[in-house]
Amino acid sequence: MSEFLSEVPAQVVIWLAVLTILVVIGVYVINVFRGGSGDDSPEASELISNFNDLHSQGELSDEEFRTIKSMLAERLQSELKDNGGKG
Repeated sequence: MSEFLSEVPAQVVIWLAVLTILVVIGVYVINVFRGGSGDDSPEASELISNFNDLHSQGELSDEEFRTIKSMLAERLQSELKDNGGKG
């Protein structure tokens, strides 16, 4: 058995397996740290404010702004409901 392990192809396979395991562990640790930071997406009220600024600057038409507001309305109501229950 030790004769087999001393051959170059066997050592390459062993080291590749060790490297693969270390990479998998590293990816797992990175995902744990990134996942622990919480949801970084902006709140609907912040998005509406940003789109309102674009609308005011003429970057969005009235129709585009109305469409965006209607798409974010449900999310905004949900956020307001969640924040109201915490207070």
